[in-house]
This record gives sequence, C-alpha cells and structure tokens, in this order.
Amino acid sequence: MEGWRLIAGALLAMAGIVLMLLTMAKVRERNGSTGGDVAVAGAISFVVLLILVGLVLLVLPATIAWGVVVVVGGTVTVMMLAS
Repeated sequence: MEGWRLIAGALLAMAGIVLMLLTMAKVRERNGSTGGDVAVAGAISFVVLLILVGLVLLVLPATIAWGVVVVVGGTVTVMMLAS
C-alpha cells in the first residue's frame, strides 16, 4: 500500500472523528432530541466515515482521495468556527 494512502486515510479518520462528535453534539442541542437520536447520528456518521476511509485506503485515485480529505477537513473547520 502506498504511503500517501496511509497518510490520507489517517488525516481523514482524525477529521472524521471530530466531525462525528460535532454532529452528535448538534443533534443533542436540538429541542426534543433523545439519547437515541444522538446514538443514531453517531452510528450513521461512523459508518459513513468507515466507508470513506476504506475507499481512500483501497480504491480511490489520489486526486479524489485528497479531495475527500480536503472537503472533510474544511467541513470540520467551518463547524468548529460556527459553534
């Protein structure tokens, strides 16, 4: 496995975990949300993150893989600044 895939996967995983936690916090802050809603949001975020990291590590070409990393990193940055 190429080194750039490992680096891109690690960066995506770190940013994705932060994004997952931010998503769970946003769901928790909504009026009328329950613990189950937060758990469902976390589970969905985790599965999407797992699929994306798997695709980056195994399938996606370099341009698309780094594009995904940049988009997720940008999303985390915007959500951190907005909260």
